[in-house]
Amino acid sequence: MEESQPSVTRTDLSRLSAAVQEIKREMARVIVGQEAMIELLIAAVLADGHVLIEGVPGVAKTLAAKLLAQTLDIRFSRIQFTPDLMPSDVLGTAVFNPQHGEFQFKPGPVFSNIVLIDEINRAPAKTQAALFEVMEERQVTMDNRTYPMAAPFLVLATQNPVEHEGTYRLPEAQLDRFLFKIAVDYPALEDEVRMLEQFQARGDGLRIPFEQVSRVLQAADILALRSSIHKLHIEQPLIAYIARIVYETRHSRELSLGASPRASLALLQASKAFAAIRDRDFVTPEDIVDTAPSVLRHRVAVTPEKEMEGVTADEIIVQLLKKTEVPR
Repeated sequence: MEESQPSVTRTDLSRLSAAVQEIKREMARVIVGQEAMIELLIAAVLADGHVLIEGVPGVAKTLAAKLLAQTLDIRFSRIQFTPDLMPSDVLGTAVFNPQHGEFQFKPGPVFSNIVLIDEINRAPAKTQAALFEVMEERQVTMDNRTYPMAAPFLVLATQNPVEHEGTYRLPEAQLDRFLFKIAVDYPALEDEVRMLEQFQARGDGLRIPFEQVSRVLQAADILALRSSIHKLHIEQPLIAYIARIVYETRHSRELSLGASPRASLALLQASKAFAAIRDRDFVTPEDIVDTAPSVLRHRVAVTPEKEMEGVTADEIIVQLLKKTEVPR
């Protein structure tokens, strides 16, 4: 008598699929095109990861972050990073209360659910370091007391890749805390035509119609959907495939810095989120390949020689993916 094989428990993704489509539909009321950026932002919410959005001015980086927050019925704050910004301007500070005769902690704008940090690379290293703990551990420690962040907690940061005056390079330790680095390009010609037609039809100038965007998910919904993401099935060969991809970044002669084990965990969780967005309760190699550039591009460093030749991290990652054997 043959021994029966254990069956894989299926995960119901109907609620998640409906929510994803609704969020995409609401964001499309304002943003034309940029489907890849929107899909990665939704994946980050589901995978509980922070996002760094990089692109030239005017490609809807900040707008996309604000619209995503608008579709979620949770708290939202925005911090404009500048060279004179201090850590206390982000985290909060102790304020003397004369009625009680003691100092009391006044939380800063980082105490929210979605925190948009605009032009994150304009603040100096001291202010950048203030984000390390809150991004990794979801808490702030001040005066020997720990203040946990309310879940969900997500940092969406933007930066301009072409402007260098008055900017500071983000530390590698901070970059490693971002689940994705989304590279936003110019829109396609047909999308830009549609954008102009939409603007002309509105007839209300440059005002963004945020009031037309409905709220889709509450905090409890997001946490429940994240729980379903964790339950998604992934075969052991695909787990090994993820580890192999990250391992290869550490042994590439074209990279002076490879990805950390945190990158392996990020790639695992991101591929699960992409599978769920595509209405599957199991991960495929395509999910891993599609998410790998956004997970890895900010976690590796190109050697100076290759950088002088104009080789980018994305090109090297694509070559690593091509030469890494895909499980069948």
